[in-house]
Amino acid sequence: MKIKELREIQVNNTLVFETLGQPEKEREFSLSSLKKWGFDLIFGRKDGKQTYFTAVKDKKKAGDSYKDGESTFEVMELLDSLPKNKKVYAHIEMMEGIAHLVVELREGKENIEILRLPAGTILLAFLKKRKCHRVIEALRSLGSAAELRRQRGQEGKPVPYNKLPSWAKKFLKDAKKIEKETGFGRISLAFFGKNKDGDPRFNISWFLPTIALFDMNLVDKINKELEIFD
Repeated sequence: MKIKELREIQVNNTLVFETLGQPEKEREFSLSSLKKWGFDLIFGRKDGKQTYFTAVKDKKKAGDSYKDGESTFEVMELLDSLPKNKKVYAHIEMMEGIAHLVVELREGKENIEILRLPAGTILLAFLKKRKCHRVIEALRSLGSAAELRRQRGQEGKPVPYNKLPSWAKKFLKDAKKIEKETGFGRISLAFFGKNKDGDPRFNISWFLPTIALFDMNLVDKINKELEIFD
């Protein structure tokens, strides 16, 4: 079969389920999430002014002074709880094609930016600590949405929904629940049946909000769902 004919068959038969809308860009997190990402929340002085900032976890202690870029920092206290009335929010910003995680300490309309780093660097370290190896293996790109992909075996004509194995139907059902929880998602599944050795052949693409992958509970669910494709 020519590649043009194969693509026409696949385009017309690949199953697609979407939760449309804009990918979630901002989410509230706990202080424990910030620590799980590998950072301490610090109260101290930045360029002589009292404020809040972050440093790599367990690398700084009270009394330390250091310079980062053009700014000078003095550590007064490593915080074990959030300051009264303040909350942690994180969102994704795109800079020259690269997703960055921006974390803010917020009280009302007052925002204090405490972290801005490439999202991929933080996310991969976080996923490794949580042993979400299936998400790491599936992750292909990060924007405001993250692209997850899994593929196995030779391509062919995708089977219709009513001929999917029960495990594939369960995956789609559970994946749609996750998409509903995040408010955005797109999943496509092409199941090509089994090869001569009885191994399943498939191609899956799953888009979810990048910020959702920084949520401990959500990313654990996503990792567990991907287990079915091992």
